[in-house]
Amino acid sequence: MKFKFSSLIALLLLFVCSSMTIPPTKSNRLYVTDYENVLGTSLEIKIASVSSDNAKASEDKAMNVIDRMNKILSAYDAESEFSQWLHTNNKAIKVSPELFEVLSLFDKWRTQSGGALDASAEVVSEVWKDAAKRNEQPTPAELASAVAKVKQTHWQLSYTNGTATHLDDAPLMLNSFVKSYIMNKACDAAMASAGTTGIVLNIGGDIVVRGKHTEQIAISDPKADAENDDPVSTLIISNKTVATSGNYRRGEMVNGLWHSHIVDPRTGMPADQITSATVVADNPTDAGALATAFNVLTPTESKTLAASVPNAEYMIITSGGERIESKGWKKLERVYATTAAAPATLKADKTWDPAYVLKINVELAQIEGMRVHRPYLAVWIADKDKKPVKSIALWYNKTKFLDEMPSWYDAYYNKISNADQSVTSTTSATRSAGNYTLKWDGKNDKGELVKLGTYAIMVEVAREHGTHQLMTQEIDFTKAPKTPIALTGNVEVKSASFEYVKKD
Repeated sequence: MKFKFSSLIALLLLFVCSSMTIPPTKSNRLYVTDYENVLGTSLEIKIASVSSDNAKASEDKAMNVIDRMNKILSAYDAESEFSQWLHTNNKAIKVSPELFEVLSLFDKWRTQSGGALDASAEVVSEVWKDAAKRNEQPTPAELASAVAKVKQTHWQLSYTNGTATHLDDAPLMLNSFVKSYIMNKACDAAMASAGTTGIVLNIGGDIVVRGKHTEQIAISDPKADAENDDPVSTLIISNKTVATSGNYRRGEMVNGLWHSHIVDPRTGMPADQITSATVVADNPTDAGALATAFNVLTPTESKTLAASVPNAEYMIITSGGERIESKGWKKLERVYATTAAAPATLKADKTWDPAYVLKINVELAQIEGMRVHRPYLAVWIADKDKKPVKSIALWYNKTKFLDEMPSWYDAYYNKISNADQSVTSTTSATRSAGNYTLKWDGKNDKGELVKLGTYAIMVEVAREHGTHQLMTQEIDFTKAPKTPIALTGNVEVKSASFEYVKKD
């Protein structure tokens, strides 16, 4: 029998290929890490990867990008490239590609938003901060002067030479969408790492989801802003960014009135008509810019601006409580089956009053100017015999280290669900680093109102192979405290306090 040479080669290749051992594909899992004091807030990064070593390599790449970008763009670091550039005047300076791109994006969004987004909005913010210090409203002349300064041209860019010329002395802040811009770069770096198939990066409530991963994202209720409050909406997100901006976490108290930290640079007034805006977009910068702009614009103006960004969806909550959604918003929402809750049976003077909650405020210790891993933290309620009544919060990264919180471990370890911790994130207005509020609604782990009596609030904090702190406070709810109770801080928890208050 004769064979053609080409046929012989084909048979040999078939033999070789059929003899090779193809290694099985490893199933990826999520590796979770939390930090405090990153870009002035908290950070959570989840990486889907084949191993913890691969995940750590991806995480390091992302965090290195964040550090590098902060050294370029921060207005709070006197040594950053941006801060140094602000000290120049009327001189064309060759700047980094990143600073040039951000300045050009501010030019774009200043025009596209009709002036609602402006890096010089800090001029107006400073007027209101000064007003808060003296506890009186700014004068019309002060506001008019600030608006006039905002309207000036603050820089000039040369696209040919890659230079930026600083033109005036107006204070500038690269806020609005720059956090999202940095997150985009960080995710790009992480996803380029071998073995990584997905990432969820949450910095201060803005969340980028990328790769072969789907994340459930809860949207904080701006009217009930504890970490464990029910969300106003829950989204199912893949390969998009969710950004939220609102006035419910930061602002100024002026003469008894609370004003948003977000200001309208066109008028000089605080943006008080919108409580919260959440935007979903393909591009992180678009999501961050729209979420901030929607706090300044009217809902009608926001609808027009959103139409200029492909695939952008949004939910706006006005100061009056009205919820305004884009046409495609419902397609992103997770729909839960609803069942009517059985009314709680109250016995006079014997059962927790459902009109009240216990607010639990925890401020984690920070190292100024340095990011740190967030410690593991558990908060729960115990009865007078120290038996667990209600789990309030559990924050951790690796199950194997949970026994380093021994009190919680003894009470609750066999009840945790690792899956729940891995696939849900929360979007909200940006909080300050390390500051958290939780609530206890007087119910036990079965959802039943407890009997009035003495209960202990347990706050346990630990680091992997590090310090361990347990804080406890007994409260007799038959004569509930009318003033906040403060606990002495320690090396991990700067402060903790408890307030028995009527529901909002």
